[in-house]
Amino acid sequence: MNTRIFTLLPVVMIAAVLGLGMLAAQTPAAAEESKAAVQSDPMQFASGAKTWADTCARCHNMRDPKSLRDDQWRAAIAHMRVRAHLTAKEAEDVLVFLQQSN
Repeated sequence: MNTRIFTLLPVVMIAAVLGLGMLAAQTPAAAEESKAAVQSDPMQFASGAKTWADTCARCHNMRDPKSLRDDQWRAAIAHMRVRAHLTAKEAEDVLVFLQQSN
């Protein structure tokens, strides 16, 4: 019985991660709406740029913000928030920076 649980555990974990990624992705219209809503706060943009430069460069080369679509950045930030130990505010600021730079 325990062997069966250990066999199914990786499958369940992969399904959960894929499901979270799908929830994080937005349609292009929703991404544009979200982008328009956050363009009014230049401090959030600046904070996101600083967090992005300070945090992301620790582990890998920084990507051009135009290398991914807005919905793809949302999924990437959701994943990297956990790996980089970002707070919700930091992750949202970075997302605003990347989407407005895109």
